Amino acid sequence: MARRSKGEGCLLRRPGSNVWWAQWYVGGKAVRKTTGKRIKEEALAQLRKLMGDSERGIPLADGKLRYADLRAALIEDYTDKNNRTLETRADGTATIVGLPQLDTAAGFKDGEPGMKIAAITVDWIRQFKVQRAEEGAGPAMINRSLQALRHGLFLLRDSGKLGFVPKVKLMDEPPARKGFIEQEQFEPLLRALPTYVQPLISFMYYTGVRKGEALSIEWSQVDVAGGAIFLDGTQTKNGEPRVVPLPSEVMAALREITPKHGKVFDGSNLRTEWEMACAAVGLGTRVKIKGPAGYSWHKYSGLRLHDLRRSAVRNLIRAGASEKVTMDISGHKTAEVFRRYNISSTNDVLGAMRLVEVAAAKKMLQPARKGKLSVQSVRLTRRKALKPA
Repeated sequence: MARRSKGEGCLLRRPGSNVWWAQWYVGGKAVRKTTGKRIKEEALAQLRKLMGDSERGIPLADGKLRYADLRAALIEDYTDKNNRTLETRADGTATIVGLPQLDTAAGFKDGEPGMKIAAITVDWIRQFKVQRAEEGAGPAMINRSLQALRHGLFLLRDSGKLGFVPKVKLMDEPPARKGFIEQEQFEPLLRALPTYVQPLISFMYYTGVRKGEALSIEWSQVDVAGGAIFLDGTQTKNGEPRVVPLPSEVMAALREITPKHGKVFDGSNLRTEWEMACAAVGLGTRVKIKGPAGYSWHKYSGLRLHDLRRSAVRNLIRAGASEKVTMDISGHKTAEVFRRYNISSTNDVLGAMRLVEVAAAKKMLQPARKGKLSVQSVRLTRRKALKPA
């Protein structure tokens, strides 16, 4: 067997592993990195890429990097950008949607930095998807974790700490939800909710304001007498301030609340209370799932809190509000996204055809306009003109 030419590098496979490792020399010192590939041809291509990056001065993965480094970079980036999806837990720690599930999978907890970044391979990502699906998570929720992972890996790469980012392939998600609730369904649902959360739910149903925006409102922003709430740019998703009109029902509820300082709406235990109320009135179902080590949780399907936003847009348009005014109230920035929220029901579609039929019937019953001659009168006039004197 011919010897490998100097500088070509080589592939190695550790005992008990099915993944190829790349080895080459830089300044007389051996460098070894996992390729994350099980197929030798793909591993060779990765070896050439790693060697090329090394020659161009692109930093290679730091073998000491841990998941905690990725998580810290992610939280720092969200904090610097004032990203509104960044949440603060009751214990004061920060998190984002999908991150807690990644923490568990990567072995991150108090005093434990989690797995090595080099071990986050395509195979590991694939296994993470399988595990989350077996736990009952849907594609959308799994994708939120994958997006957080991908963003964190790119942050490490851009900071010069990581040279290779494994491909993070997202799962196919179902079409966008089209849920909404009619007024006759909303009243029983509202009564099934605890009293303290009813003003928040009514406000979201009538105005279409996002949950995060609503929960950030303070009493200093409320004009109960004038019937309006003033949102500033730091509270809205699109960064633009806006005025939100208060429905009479919400105004009456706010007048009863004392003292009027701090946050206006109480969202304590909101998700659980919402799911229980929806299940009670037949708008959702909750199934108890037993997890590992005796841990149990409820899997919910049905009406979502965000469906209140769709309902508000739909109700405002059908009540006669213009598209521009409705967008100003709900905070939609583009008409394209807004129209996805302006959902038509079966009754809307059937009603549109009835309107066409009524208009056609009215037209048929209208008398001929004055001065317009009928076919018969035209023929009679012609005969009279041709008759000899």
